Amino acid sequence: MSMIGAIGGGYSAYSGYAVSASAKADESGPILNPNESTQKAPGKRVSPAECETCKNRKYQDGSDEMVSFKSAQHISPQAAASRVRGHEAEHVSNAYKDAAMNNGKVLQASVSIKTAVCPECGRTYVSGGTTATMIKYQNEDNPYQKARKAMDKQGLAGANVDLAV
Repeated sequence: MSMIGAIGGGYSAYSGYAVSASAKADESGPILNPNESTQKAPGKRVSPAECETCKNRKYQDGSDEMVSFKSAQHISPQAAASRVRGHEAEHVSNAYKDAAMNNGKVLQASVSIKTAVCPECGRTYVSGGTTATMIKYQNEDNPYQKARKAMDKQGLAGANVDLAV
């Protein structure tokens, strides 16, 4: 199982935010995130365009596989969803390669993308993802596997005999 998550990102009880038409942007702060809304969400300190937390959010992989994001990197909020999906696809690809090289079969592979809400500006962002894979490996040298095959052979011997001539 692998996980990529945002470092320095926060979680909040709010699943989104609403901006009223009368909300005014605070013109005193610098624009840190160009092309973002300058509307400040109710109850939040800054607008998404002025958010220091979003500007400095970094992503890093926590697995022991050789994939992207082994060192912390910044991703823009607009590109985070596709980059995280691509990263998690690397883990799925690695599972299929591992299964093919070691006489295994991938039984299940699933990817989930996580979202969170920035505590400073209220923007919903992709906070990371997880990949879960289940691989079944055939082990012909295992004595339990050999005994199971021998029992199957005894039980199936003669089961499919056609005596009609």
